[in-house]
Amino acid sequence: MARDTTDFRPIEGIDELVEHLAEGNKPRDKWRIGTEHEKFPFYVDGNAPVPYGGERGIRAILEGMQQKLGWDPIIDDGRIIGLVEPTGQGAISLEPGGQFELSGAPLETIHQTCREGNAHLAQVREIAEPMGIRFLGLGGSPKWSLAETPKMPKSRYEIMTRYMPKVGTKGLDMMYRTCTIQVNLDFESEADMRRKMQVSLKLQPLSTALFANSPFTDSRPNGLQSWRGDIWRDTDNQRSGLLEFCFSPEFGFADYVEWALDVPMYFVIRDGHYHDMTHITFRQFMAGAARNEVPDGLPTMGDWANHLSTLFPDVRLKRFLEMRGADGGPWRRICALPAFWVGLLYDEAALDAAEALTSSWTYKEVLAMRNAVPEQGISAPFRNTTLREIARDVMVISRMGLKNRGRKNRDGYDETSFLNTLDEVVARGTTSAEEMLSAYHTRWGGSIEPVFMEYAY
Repeated sequence: MARDTTDFRPIEGIDELVEHLAEGNKPRDKWRIGTEHEKFPFYVDGNAPVPYGGERGIRAILEGMQQKLGWDPIIDDGRIIGLVEPTGQGAISLEPGGQFELSGAPLETIHQTCREGNAHLAQVREIAEPMGIRFLGLGGSPKWSLAETPKMPKSRYEIMTRYMPKVGTKGLDMMYRTCTIQVNLDFESEADMRRKMQVSLKLQPLSTALFANSPFTDSRPNGLQSWRGDIWRDTDNQRSGLLEFCFSPEFGFADYVEWALDVPMYFVIRDGHYHDMTHITFRQFMAGAARNEVPDGLPTMGDWANHLSTLFPDVRLKRFLEMRGADGGPWRRICALPAFWVGLLYDEAALDAAEALTSSWTYKEVLAMRNAVPEQGISAPFRNTTLREIARDVMVISRMGLKNRGRKNRDGYDETSFLNTLDEVVARGTTSAEEMLSAYHTRWGGSIEPVFMEYAY
């Protein structure tokens, strides 16, 4: 998230929080695709991490991008920590360890999404390459220890860094040493949101498997295909993971609000200052728990929007749905991830088929699949088959959905071609992580250094 929200409207009651989510309902002709991707900057000389400051640091890249694009700077305590397109059509932000993120504009087609991603990568390369900096498309930092990883000067990250070790064993790794590709998608009603939430929660482990791309940690194999997926199993289980209540046939906006109310907060912003609120839940905040702790210590709608952005379930509900299961990866994956989910969720026949395929899947079964995927990838078992076989059926549905959409580029091609990189994973029966591990044990000669050449943008 590039910029935290400031909306000073006071909250009168829980109904307003539910209505905040319901305001996301959009007619189908207004549905859009918002794609986000993160990448690790590194110095080509020595494959070292890039700090924030200095003539060849993250700040200098942001300043160069600001000059090139003309976007507005996002300032935190006097330091530039991101950029936002003046009309809200996209943003550039920093993750805690310097991961460079593009939060794309809400677009109508995957063709536009892919052009946007390619243009961004070309722009950032133009600024960074003269500094000797490139970017790595993986789901996990393959070389640098947590101590070696730079820390970005964002106030919310200082609060999270103090809090994470109190609630899990892997939260700092999540913050500083992982990257993802995400897509944000719309819904037209509460019922439509429910269907999409339930289908995408059930299929999120498959997304993790298909995009598994983080097999190295601290310069050696970590025994996993998606280290990032494993990290999310013990980051902060109060605010992340697979949400069982979402599997209910009656699940709705109010259920998500009730859950979110009882999750500890991270912060509130008052007069540009971030106040640590990790000791209370939002429900306690609404009951007046911070009245004497911070200026204007009663909750606002901006506080609620920021709180929703600090919840990390596998699929996050805001005024749209965020698909959060995939590792970061090469540029083709930036286009494939939104294509996969748009094909499944934005065509009625495809959504019907995906819902029928997954309707009998239970929470316990999906949780077991989620726990197996980080190590086993698409070979993970499910019932009497494997995720690879499930993937065959799901890819057919996604391809059908994209074909039914009929969104063609100027050359007459529809969006189905963006699934080709995932079709290759299913056809081979091996993930990107397994391909990297094979290279490590053969042509890379037991070194992870070649990954910085072969998986760099």
